[in-house]
Amino acid sequence: MHITIKNLDKVYAGGKKALDNINLEIDPGMFGLLGPNGAGKTTLMRIMTLLQGCTAGTVMYDGYDIGRDRREIRSLLGYLPQDFRFFEKLKTWEFLDYGAALAGIRGKRVRGEAVDDMLRRVGLFEVRDRWASRLSGGMKRRLGIAQALLGSPKVIIVDEPTTGLDPEERIRFRNILADVSDRETVIILSTHIVGDISSTCKKLALLNRGQLKFEGSPDRMIELARGKVWEIFVTDFEYEGVKERYPVISTIPVEGGLEIQVVAEEVTGYACKAIEPNLEHAYVYYMDYLLKDKLNMQADAIRETALYQ
Repeated sequence: MHITIKNLDKVYAGGKKALDNINLEIDPGMFGLLGPNGAGKTTLMRIMTLLQGCTAGTVMYDGYDIGRDRREIRSLLGYLPQDFRFFEKLKTWEFLDYGAALAGIRGKRVRGEAVDDMLRRVGLFEVRDRWASRLSGGMKRRLGIAQALLGSPKVIIVDEPTTGLDPEERIRFRNILADVSDRETVIILSTHIVGDISSTCKKLALLNRGQLKFEGSPDRMIELARGKVWEIFVTDFEYEGVKERYPVISTIPVEGGLEIQVVAEEVTGYACKAIEPNLEHAYVYYMDYLLKDKLNMQADAIRETALYQ
């Protein structure tokens, strides 16, 4: 399976541009879609899953076009939306049985075997007879990914799957996705939580204000931040001044003050040392420095042009 997103635009009523000329190539494996809230990630997911239309451009699934081959594309997709919901009066296995029927799994016995197998894979078999509404938050998200995996879809799209989950459930959820990843299946993980991508995805795209700002491997993005991440020891009194000057990544109380990590081109006025960046550092550096610098340069160019008009 190969996905091509070409010149994709989405403009809402009132002129709000949610997506602006998005071009992406997505191959089998885990693909991360990263960006802050409001970046356009959910709009892109909804267009890719045929839940809403685009203003211009297209998405191709191995030659199937979203504007022309909707039935064929639906048969390829598994989707876990951010606002996943289920029928309150169904038990866990009943909800999955209903989902299996929608996924085209025919025959009561075959469907029952598929449901039980999926419940085991996501760690819900022991609660198969519990009302779905009585599941914990983490269990509900696992039920959501279970329904997305039914029928062995070739493309699995999950939108903000770990929001609100504790660290143990987040790790469990990522492991479930990693277990189903293979050479033929595309898994698209859309999130604003950097840790969800750094541990699972070999390629990512960064959206900001509806535009594609970065596409490549996590290692390539991390390389951009090398030499830009600093560890500083400050007193409690100095901390407020550091916050005003630099984006703070982490703060650890230590004897006599605070040990903090910041992202900056350089640090002056404080004793510091450069440290090895991770993807979270790179994300903050990219958003707070590289993109803002480009926006400032564009604004300066606009102002300069206005002076001569």
